[in-house]
Order: sequence, then structure tokens, then C-alpha cells
Amino acid sequence: MDGRSARAAATAALLALGLGLPLGGCASTIADMPMVGTPAGAPARPAEVGTYLPVHDLPTTREGAAMAPADQAKMQAELTAARDRQAVVLPAKPPAK
Repeated sequence: MDGRSARAAATAALLALGLGLPLGGCASTIADMPMVGTPAGAPARPAEVGTYLPVHDLPTTREGAAMAPADQAKMQAELTAARDRQAVVLPAKPPAK
């Protein structure tokens, strides 16, 4: 690279930086402008920015057991019976070689 092309590259970089910095300040005002190309029935932006969901809030503790032991045993027996019925209908395929 000779001196002339290096100077031209440096000038172009400074010019791009000089033009880019003021545009960064316009970001907040550009965000409030109406969007171009949105359909006529598009909902308007909310006036207030949404809040984050409370992901760290723990749920309340339960008063009693989630499921009675008798109900749990009945449910497990029904699921086991359904699995066994399906195993009879569709025999296992041999492994692929």
C-alpha cells in the first residue's frame, strides 16, 4: 500500500465514523416513528414497555398431597396396561444392521 491509498483508507474510515456517530443518537427517536410497510390492521405499540416475567418467584406450597397413593397406584396400573396392550399390537422391530 502506498501513502496515497493508506491516506484515502484512513479518510474513508474517519468519514464513516464521523457520519455514524450522530446517527447513533437518533436511535431513540427513530424507534418511536411509525413503521413503514406495516398492514393497516396492525395493532399499535403499547404505551408502556412490558415487564419481565417473575421467573424467580416460587409457587406457593401445596396444602395436601398432589395425588392420593391409591389414585397414583390406579393411574400407574392403567398406564402399564396401556403400554402392554400396545406392545402386543406392534411387535418390536429387529435392530437395523
